Amino acid sequence: MQEQQHKDNNVYTDDVERLMIGEREIILVGTAHVSRESVELVKKVIEAEKPDCVCVELDDKRFNALSGQKRWESLDLREIIRKKQLSTLLVNLVLASYQKKLGMQLGVMPGAELLEAAREAEKHAIPVTLCDRDVRVTLRRAWHETSFLKKGYLLATLLASLFDKTEITEEKLQELKKKDVLSELMSELGEAMPELKKVLIDERDIYLAEKIKNSPGRRLVAVVGAGHMAGIVRNIREDNSSAMAAISSFPPVSSAFKALGWSIPLLIIGSLVAIGILKGSGAAGANLLYWILANGIPTAIGAMLAWGHPYTIATAFVAAPLTSLTPVIGAGYVTAFVQVLVRPPLVREFETVGEDMATVAGWWKNKLLRVFLAFLLPGLGSMIGTWVGGVEIISNLF
Repeated sequence: MQEQQHKDNNVYTDDVERLMIGEREIILVGTAHVSRESVELVKKVIEAEKPDCVCVELDDKRFNALSGQKRWESLDLREIIRKKQLSTLLVNLVLASYQKKLGMQLGVMPGAELLEAAREAEKHAIPVTLCDRDVRVTLRRAWHETSFLKKGYLLATLLASLFDKTEITEEKLQELKKKDVLSELMSELGEAMPELKKVLIDERDIYLAEKIKNSPGRRLVAVVGAGHMAGIVRNIREDNSSAMAAISSFPPVSSAFKALGWSIPLLIIGSLVAIGILKGSGAAGANLLYWILANGIPTAIGAMLAWGHPYTIATAFVAAPLTSLTPVIGAGYVTAFVQVLVRPPLVREFETVGEDMATVAGWWKNKLLRVFLAFLLPGLGSMIGTWVGGVEIISNLF
């Protein structure tokens, strides 16, 4: 009876759905992350319903970024590099740039309705629960689930999105309302990469449903992307608590990948030792010199192409022959760290990184993006050098 009464009194759009879970009422508000109408709808629902708690599809880091807390001034690039999270930060910036581009064309910044939900809740002294999974976990799990051959396809799609100048129409906005913005970015991958849907949508549907269900209060308003509505409705009555630990954690590195990571340097070192035993120290020294040059030169060239500081270039040459013999750290992380030390980005370059990413020249103009170039291009050079040097040394052994 209570549920029917609420439905009869529902003056909202089809983007609002009421659920009764026992004696608790959950009001789901499906939004487009780049829609002014969604911002107004969220404000209207919270103001009218006065729930016990407001749940939003954000994690701590995305909420802090949207609300202006702990912004670029507190971002420690050196610590990010130490923790090997530079690639995750880059993907986050690419996605943020893509969403910001949508927002500029449509007149509302991505996530504005989620931030409005938090502000409206604060206005009425209503507790807020952040219900989305840590974006770093989502990205790492998506990368882990993607096969080796398709990783390049995924990276190419992400980078292509930066330079896409297609205007967003009202029809496109209606499509965005039917799916998560991350999924829209991946939509052109189609059926070629169904593993992305599993991580970006299916797992997060379960995570969101469990977090909403475990939020305090008898009457909740949950603001989520419209693309998650059906999945949340499907999962919220199920007990998925046992699955939460698995989908909330970073995927483990496979033992096969670890074995491969160590087998290559051990093979090269073993070959150098064998050459010394079988052919003498002179032959071993010549092959060692070849290894140093084969690794150092292309890695240094990569640092030069990244417009790295002279210290970065010199570090690339020295570090590459050593880092190539251990899977613990790559040459790109070393060169990026040095580049941050000698040419730290300015705050304004963090603020303009989204716009600068959209142009080729911007990658070399912006010091933050040059840090990423100092990570990617020397890393590519080191990869090339490892294979060239390794093939030469092993062939000389035989």
